[in-house]
Amino acid sequence: MGSATSFWENIAQTPLQIVEDPVFIERGIQFYIKRDDLIHPLVSGNKWRKLKYNFLEAEKLGFDTLLTFGGAYSNHIAAVAAAGQATGFSTIGIIRGEELNETVNPTLRFAASCGMKLVFVSRSTYKDKELLAQPYGQGCYVIPEGGSNALAAKGVAEVVAEIQTQLNKPFDFLCTPLGTGGTAAGLVVGKAKNVLVFPSLKITKEEAKAMIENHLSGEDSIIEVLTNYHFGGYGKANDVLWDFIEMFNHQTHIPLERVYTGKMMFGLYDLLKKGYFKTGSVIVALHTGGLQGRFENSRNLKI
Repeated sequence: MGSATSFWENIAQTPLQIVEDPVFIERGIQFYIKRDDLIHPLVSGNKWRKLKYNFLEAEKLGFDTLLTFGGAYSNHIAAVAAAGQATGFSTIGIIRGEELNETVNPTLRFAASCGMKLVFVSRSTYKDKELLAQPYGQGCYVIPEGGSNALAAKGVAEVVAEIQTQLNKPFDFLCTPLGTGGTAAGLVVGKAKNVLVFPSLKITKEEAKAMIENHLSGEDSIIEVLTNYHFGGYGKANDVLWDFIEMFNHQTHIPLERVYTGKMMFGLYDLLKKGYFKTGSVIVALHTGGLQGRFENSRNLKI
């Protein structure tokens, strides 16, 4: 087996990039993006940070096989497969959708090409993940769906100190998309005080906060959940969102995807126009990556 330690430590700090858009400059607001989409070509963004300590723990405990869960277009599945191949772990992915196969889309083809064994189950069966893991016994280190657990939060927490060092001044808001809550929890663990959370799925503020708090143990922070930017639910998008993503990429040359970062950025611009941020505010948005699915970013794609 390769060394998990050397893989996770051999990573350069990602850039903190200012967005010099007139809509921010005119309002006297400084807006930065932490470019974690550049952290690794295959294990991108928050996935790299969430998996780091899980992989190190698996190595420490002597496991040689990793088991995890995800949907057909899961960034997490792709990241675990790539990281497993790089560090010598065997990987198993339990995939939601018994009608699928490993050739159905580029994400699953990529995971399979990395050596991941894909197990397809019905959507109803998928809900009971503990039961699904049982046939594999004690021989697998189980990483939860999306990689979100206390070890993931520990990894994400490190980005807060990086931002503080790079910015060298206080920031007023740190923004993140939300899928399973692990990234937002990590920002809280990292002592970020004002975290703006943009759920990519159709849930209430209370449900989103419960997801985040599930990975916390009493850390003090101010979390504001903005639930108006899900565009109909997980993976859903319309022409308004697509037009914004294309406009943003054209103006900034920073790529976004429709599931997470596109919705967060759309929400930030909308809040700006509505006067949510005071003049002089310093805002940082975490680019959580997810760009492995960019070849699936079609206006006609159905998830």
